[in-house]
Amino acid sequence: MRPINFYLLTGILFLFSSCQVIGGIFKAGVWTGIICVAVVVGLIVFLVTRGGKRN
Repeated sequence: MRPINFYLLTGILFLFSSCQVIGGIFKAGVWTGIICVAVVVGLIVFLVTRGGKRN
């Protein structure tokens, strides 16, 4: 993983408190929360698999 991606991800994690994120998700609705979580997990998996492949 490139250092810029790591720093960006770390910065995002520190900016958002987990309680605020979860509260906002449930205010928006359960299905919206499920879709958001699925997208985030998919993005993390994509970044990890892409970063693991070196030519």
